[in-house]
Amino acid sequence: MASSDPNPPLSPPPLRRRGARMRSAVLAATVRVLTEHGLAGTTVGAVARAAGVHETSVYRGWGTRENLILEALAEQVDTAMPVPDTGHVRDDLVAYFVTLARLLATTQGEALLRLSAERDDTLPDRRLSYWAERLERGAVMVRRGVERGELAPDTDPGLVIEAISGALFTRALISGAPLDEDLAARLVTLVLGGACPPPSGRS
Repeated sequence: MASSDPNPPLSPPPLRRRGARMRSAVLAATVRVLTEHGLAGTTVGAVARAAGVHETSVYRGWGTRENLILEALAEQVDTAMPVPDTGHVRDDLVAYFVTLARLLATTQGEALLRLSAERDDTLPDRRLSYWAERLERGAVMVRRGVERGELAPDTDPGLVIEAISGALFTRALISGAPLDEDLAARLVTLVLGGACPPPSGRS
């Protein structure tokens, strides 16, 4: 027989989550659902059920599915891709982009790229600021190379990072060709060939 008390003393614990606790549960659930079901299966409803929260709470916090997945993956990606500082720009870039190549071969990496390729100008979008911040992190390595004299003074740090990462993104999104570690090293060598200072005595 059902209880006649309209206000039972204990609500289901998951639905009582608020603030930082709720946010942490939703972001963790997003990564879990994405890993298990891929991008197509990562709906706001699926994440809400996995986190034990109301779907409306997820929409209030993130607005769109895309923003939710992006934030859920951001910390994970940054942890997986620290910015190296070996003292040599080529070694830094090779280490960084080998890690990126590995990431792009995962479900999470593919989701990041596919979300970035899909645009909806009618909705609040955090993707541009997300990628601007990640490109800036990479540009730090190039600036250090310029300061050490390894690269020409007029080297554009952002362009170097875009040139290398763009080739990796093309393989991941379009060609489907292998994303192996040797590819990342070859791309770094190719791009830095155009950024190295000329030999002494040549203009």
